[in-house]
Amino acid sequence: MGRSKIVAIITGAIALLLGFAYLLLVQLLDFRGDMVPAPVDVSMWMSFWV
Repeated sequence: MGRSKIVAIITGAIALLLGFAYLLLVQLLDFRGDMVPAPVDVSMWMSFWV
């Protein structure tokens, strides 16, 4: 095998590993559940108490 073929195989393997790592990361982040919006501004609630 020539040097360029070895470099191509190593580069392809790295690309596949990065692709699988990305898919795993997306699955883990998606597994956390629904996204909850940020809390409403507190100053709005203070107007009810005054």
